[in-house]
Amino acid sequence: MTGRRILLGGFAALPLAAPALAQPAWPSRPIRIIVPFGLGGAADVAARWVAEPLSQALGVPVVIENRPGAGGTIGTDQAAKAPPDGYTLVALGNTAAVNETLQPQRGYVLMRDLTVVAPINIANNVLVVHPSVPAQNLAEFLALLKREPGKWNYAHSGPGTPYHLAGEMLKTMAGVDMVAISFRGSNEARTAVISGQVPIMFDGIPTMIPQIREGRVRGIATTALQRDAALPDLPAVAEQVPGFQYPIWIGLMTAAATPRPIVERLHAEISRIMASDAGQQAMRRMGAAPMVMTLAEYDAYLRNDITTLAALVRKANLRAE
Repeated sequence: MTGRRILLGGFAALPLAAPALAQPAWPSRPIRIIVPFGLGGAADVAARWVAEPLSQALGVPVVIENRPGAGGTIGTDQAAKAPPDGYTLVALGNTAAVNETLQPQRGYVLMRDLTVVAPINIANNVLVVHPSVPAQNLAEFLALLKREPGKWNYAHSGPGTPYHLAGEMLKTMAGVDMVAISFRGSNEARTAVISGQVPIMFDGIPTMIPQIREGRVRGIATTALQRDAALPDLPAVAEQVPGFQYPIWIGLMTAAATPRPIVERLHAEISRIMASDAGQQAMRRMGAAPMVMTLAEYDAYLRNDITTLAALVRKANLRAE
């Protein structure tokens, strides 16, 4: 009480203004999560899953807005320039990290204009081919590419996306040659592979498992150092290409100037959701694993990914299309 008496001092005769100036409790209206990619990709699937339990925890609707374009930079730029009030989040991952190098003309700097909120999940990619490809397994697939360099195309969802970089990493590490074919999002790329328009693709395990199970594509290998529990019959690429590893992670960020208590509240709720039995079971069904980190750990993880992917971009001499 001493501090309050000092603060009010000579204004003791005036009515207290605190109730009129008090900020409304947060959150008091819907929260939106911008997904800077189209429907059906890993970020979209993860964001849509987390939106429901987050809405229940916060007591307000959490809505998803897909804002695809320019390798994810359009939607991410909108989130970076949104009011820093905790009502606009963005779901992003490896692509945002690589864009720091690959997309120099973007309108934001990731770690300056946004701040980390919470990671959601991490999943391995899976290498798939159309059933018409004359390769039944990883060894046959690599032999095919070496025997016919430059003949085979692979689909990806845009420059710098995990599916693009996984393909370029395979080319570099395995000494094979494929031609990258870019589509406007993972859904278009996936459709092209299922239809046979393009015969090869790296894609997220969560979104490709149904296509493999239904025989629309043939699974060849996964991208962790060991076999993935979601597709245990498939080898890891690393079994034939030592050291090959390319996961896809998804997390949330918000505008950098957002008040710390709001960021901490969001982080706490999302971390609790991902650590819960329901969260772990849901991620396993998706072929992913929940990620639970402190804010400092997530910040460091993202900064390290930016540095690692910058080296890959330079080594592979990648350019934005």
